[in-house]
Amino acid sequence: MIDATIEIALTFFLMLMVLSQLISIKFRIPYTLVLVFIGIAVTILPLAALGNNPVSEILQVSVPWIRSIYSQMVGTGLFVGLIVPPLLFEAMMHIKRRELSAVIRPSFILATVGVLLSTAVASIVIWKVAGIPLSIALLFAVIISPTDTITVLQVFRHMRVPAKLSTLMDLEASLNDATAIVLFTILLSSVGLQYSSIFNGAEFFLYNFIAGTAIGLTVAWLAKKIHSRVNDKLAETTLTIAAVYGTYVLATGIGASGLIAVTVAGLYFGNSTMDGKAISKPVKQSILSFWEIAAFVGNTVAFLFIGFETSLVIFFQAAGLILIAYLSTMLARAVAVYPTLALSKVADKKIPFSWSNIATLGGVRGALSIALLATLASTATIRNPEMSTLTAMVLGVVFLSLVVQVPLLSNYAKRIFERQKPKHA
Repeated sequence: MIDATIEIALTFFLMLMVLSQLISIKFRIPYTLVLVFIGIAVTILPLAALGNNPVSEILQVSVPWIRSIYSQMVGTGLFVGLIVPPLLFEAMMHIKRRELSAVIRPSFILATVGVLLSTAVASIVIWKVAGIPLSIALLFAVIISPTDTITVLQVFRHMRVPAKLSTLMDLEASLNDATAIVLFTILLSSVGLQYSSIFNGAEFFLYNFIAGTAIGLTVAWLAKKIHSRVNDKLAETTLTIAAVYGTYVLATGIGASGLIAVTVAGLYFGNSTMDGKAISKPVKQSILSFWEIAAFVGNTVAFLFIGFETSLVIFFQAAGLILIAYLSTMLARAVAVYPTLALSKVADKKIPFSWSNIATLGGVRGALSIALLATLASTATIRNPEMSTLTAMVLGVVFLSLVVQVPLLSNYAKRIFERQKPKHA
């Protein structure tokens, strides 16, 4: 019975993957957004009166099993450690040196100072307007701070968007994931009025960044040396898998940021290993194909999870609080983005104001925020009713950022870039 349940659930999961992609292609909608709605739908369907039929039986067996697997993954930290590294690596390996050097400064500022600024703004607004405790407002602001450009890049693929703009947003999202996790860890250690000093927090962040960067570079360099001595598709693809997860495990094992380590490893791999003589063209194509599929599977897992965890009942019950939280998050994003990009340059040119608008609308929240929320729930440091308040705000803001910002971003970007010639600089 258990084996049959697993087989049914896995088949159902694969069907959802295919269905989301077909709908995305047919209606030109980002498949990540489709996955969220499918996740919500399949969670509701077993509760509806579907009668006794094969479809109902499959849903009743598969949905609880898949949701239990998600709960185990998130509760034990496997979600961040298993799903996020491939997404980061696949995105970073496509960022080239020219685009990277042009946007690394504004990306880094947005991912560090910008996260701190937006966290402060969002927490103060929610504290004052919604009247919730400052500690809960701070936790919410940190949990919701990491942006997720997966859906945004899906939108970009349907239009002519400057490569440097895509790189800026992709790099910022990769780096602010690590910043958010560091801030989240500091806040958790401060629960119970044992507040860490600003100096200790800065020291902890620098250690995470420097140690994570060193490990990412070291592992990627060693992997390149091995690649140069092997010419086999299967062996070298397997080597990249070992390098990605090895980088993450080594970094987290010494208390550094595994996400920063994987980000650096991906950048090195894409700009040095892939562009050099260490890998032949057939092997390169094999590796690219594998990581494209791995990223697709990872995105499917991540955004179905958002759909599964989004409760429409909670959403309507806490609609006012969620709206305040969402507007404060958008305000905080704007406060971080507009000054940073206004004072920055890309390739010695002033950044267009339209880029700031897109970066603000593109601050979509995703699965990492929900993973941090679940991590908080598993620590039992925050209890009801504060935990219920946090859950409603995080799930509501993630949902609204997907269903509100993505259509607005798509329409705005089309108006700005659709009639322009392709830009690669």
